[in-house]
Amino acid sequence: MKQRSKNGNATDQLRELLAANRWSKSVGIYSICSANRFVLEAGMLQATRDDTLLLIESTSNQVNQFGGYTGQTPTQFADFVIQVAKVMKFPKERIVLGGDHLGPHVWRKEPAAAAMDKAKEMVVAYVRAGFTKIHLDTSMPCADDSTEPGRPMPDDIVSERAAELCVAAEHAASERPRATLPLYIIGTEVPIPGGEQLGAKAPEVTRTKDLSQTLRIAKEAFASRGLKGAWNRVIGVVVQPGVEFGDSTVFPYDSGKAKPLSRFLGQAWAGVYEAHSTDYQTRDGLREMVRDHFAILKVGPWLTFAFREAVFALAAMEKEWFSSAANITLSGLPEVLEVEMLRNPEYWKNYYHGDEVALRISRKYSYSDRIRYYWPQPSVAEALQRLIQNLTAHPAPPSMLSQYLPRQSDAVRAAEIPNEPNAIIRHKILEVLDHYAFACGMLKPGPRRASRSAHAE
Repeated sequence: MKQRSKNGNATDQLRELLAANRWSKSVGIYSICSANRFVLEAGMLQATRDDTLLLIESTSNQVNQFGGYTGQTPTQFADFVIQVAKVMKFPKERIVLGGDHLGPHVWRKEPAAAAMDKAKEMVVAYVRAGFTKIHLDTSMPCADDSTEPGRPMPDDIVSERAAELCVAAEHAASERPRATLPLYIIGTEVPIPGGEQLGAKAPEVTRTKDLSQTLRIAKEAFASRGLKGAWNRVIGVVVQPGVEFGDSTVFPYDSGKAKPLSRFLGQAWAGVYEAHSTDYQTRDGLREMVRDHFAILKVGPWLTFAFREAVFALAAMEKEWFSSAANITLSGLPEVLEVEMLRNPEYWKNYYHGDEVALRISRKYSYSDRIRYYWPQPSVAEALQRLIQNLTAHPAPPSMLSQYLPRQSDAVRAAEIPNEPNAIIRHKILEVLDHYAFACGMLKPGPRRASRSAHAE
């Protein structure tokens, strides 16, 4: 099926594409959940080659009215994406911006009233900045909620709070003449935003009985606040498809276990499913998810994991290539990262476990990729820039590149990319995006594409 309609703006085309998933099991869209410049650049390259929309999302942790861990407000993040698009010569009209897990999570240690006030401010800031795909997630308990630890919040409270946020979003949208009205995602998966399943068992697939109740209560909450029009723009619901990942474990998708959800969509739900934590699934597993109506595949840590793999490989080459060069200062990037992570353990200490050796390995190589929180740190950014400058001025020989990054070495030898760090890093990330483009029915056939896809197998 043709992936990008010429009708309407990018948000309208997104809605059209998701509607098509209901009758054609072969189409979907991946959502890039990252603020990493290299990841965004790679996403734009992929969407250019496939002639598709590009869905980019930021979470409430990453981007909010107070800056988030990226230091960016929604407006600043939107401007950043457009700036990257301009450099990459990617049409901004083909970008859909989304806000993920927008709710009180960031302020959950405060009383619910205060946390919800901040959440409403955040949602308004997102809509005013031009984000048109809004995930309303109010599933997390706040300081004065009486929910027992480990127990989910009651559906009626979750839905009432989501409707409250929707009112704020709709009001903000009404203030923007001729602006595209937001599309909404409701519901949540088991892990908290930014977190992963740490148990030894795969998470349970959402039961259709529970989903039916969630949808019914949410619809009633929207209706009670006069949000019938907004409810018609609820395009998807987040459910747990049974996939997750942790330090060194990936729970694969089992299509058989998700069949009840797939059948439920055809019978009782007019939207599609949004799947979170799809990182590290197999190419065919992702394809099966789209066919089972998980039409929106969220990916984030796998992309920055691939980025880290490329950067660490380049740092190893830098160390070997310039170890005897008196006039070149090495970046020492892995060491700089380790110092920064030890100095400020807030982003990984509650996620990694074991003795000092196990913690050191996890900090570098965990699938959870908590290291992604440290790339914006000034010392780390400076070391990365030095690494890129060193290998740009003095490219490592392709024979050395073959030792550390063999697929990228093949691409250099085939003149698909230059022997230059920025291109090499993006190419490494594209290996992951190829899986998602294939799963969503986006890959265009052709010698160049077939060659690169074969490498990724």
